Amino acid sequence: MFIDEAMIRVVGGRGGNGVIRFISNKHNWKGGPDGGSGGDGGDVVIRSSLSISTLYQFRNRPKFTGEQGGDGGSNNKQGARGKTSVILVPVGTIVREARTGDVLADLAAPDKEVVVAHGGEGGRGNNSFVTSSRQAPRICERGLAGEARTLRMELRLIADVGIIGYPNVGKSSLISRVSGVRAKVADYPFTTITPNLGVVDVDGLRQFVAVDIPGLIEGAHTGKGLGDRFLRHVKRTRVLIHMIDLAKLEGRDPLEDYRRINEELRSSSDELGSKPQIVVGNKVDLLDDGEIKREKERFAAIGVDIIPISVATGVGLRALVNLAYNRLESIGVAVLDRKSALKRRVYRFHDEEGFRVEQDGEAFVVRGQTVERLVAKLVLDSRDAQEYLSDRLHRMGVFQELGRQGFTPGDPLRIGEVKLELDR
Repeated sequence: MFIDEAMIRVVGGRGGNGVIRFISNKHNWKGGPDGGSGGDGGDVVIRSSLSISTLYQFRNRPKFTGEQGGDGGSNNKQGARGKTSVILVPVGTIVREARTGDVLADLAAPDKEVVVAHGGEGGRGNNSFVTSSRQAPRICERGLAGEARTLRMELRLIADVGIIGYPNVGKSSLISRVSGVRAKVADYPFTTITPNLGVVDVDGLRQFVAVDIPGLIEGAHTGKGLGDRFLRHVKRTRVLIHMIDLAKLEGRDPLEDYRRINEELRSSSDELGSKPQIVVGNKVDLLDDGEIKREKERFAAIGVDIIPISVATGVGLRALVNLAYNRLESIGVAVLDRKSALKRRVYRFHDEEGFRVEQDGEAFVVRGQTVERLVAKLVLDSRDAQEYLSDRLHRMGVFQELGRQGFTPGDPLRIGEVKLELDR
């Protein structure tokens, strides 16, 4: 089954906890602190791969999580970093933030990747808090939770040439003839419900990739007949082969079909409406020379040079393949360039500077990423840790701002989501 949309939840691994430990052995039974720090949690990475062709795998696995970082140990042992969770997706996948619709990555080449959820930072052990005035600190930090977000993935097939047209004009038959792809073909509309992708050999040395887009109809840009989902695959193509049924087997007028399909492209986007087109009239094996000439003259009257072909008999197909390749070269595009060095794009939220104090009823609330991270990480079950936090808040100016806004010791106080009691 071909699936070209998916929603997933990604969560970076939680960071490991730092620990409180002291050297204790027969040679030094009352030594200094040697508690190690926790390892960072594993990231979640999305990577494009040629080994996958659809987003079907995500129907039954909507959540991916990085591995949790290891806790610190004695003897200053650093916890292991959590393993990265790698999600393989087809080449051509666009990754969006589900809530905002912002594009995080356009994985249009093989082996491109993007970090979509960073693992949480590991907490520090007590050895990291040693100072000249604090020789034996009983202070440690817990690891932070990893980033979490919901993503919408959208697959747009990568192809040089897109074959478009009304249902049953011969698109699947054409790609079967010119690329060797065994596309499903039958004599009724909407035989093709998924795009067919094939490599077209030009002369044994040169190739290009073509895709037949399932039949477009009026209202496709609004979603009628799943047209809006099919149109997204057209956006990746560089040249369009616009197929027309010159034999009128479906009872439609070829010129009117041409106009309506182009109207759908323009309604979808200016980009689609302006793509270069090669217009071909199929099924000429069912027409005599006079009928073919009259149809060519009708299209010529609107400035369109229509190329007569017959997919059934092969008439005109070699010339069409050469023309498509030459058109690709003329617009300065290197065809079938599918090799790309691995690139890793990283999206990271930069720490905000400062903080702000708000009042929520009788409670005072301090907000700001730096101060919230400080409080969330500290394990406040020792006098040392409480004094350390008090000193940090004082140096950051939090106490001064609280006092300016009328805070007195004993008033309810939250920093982020942590409730605190301050005696100063």
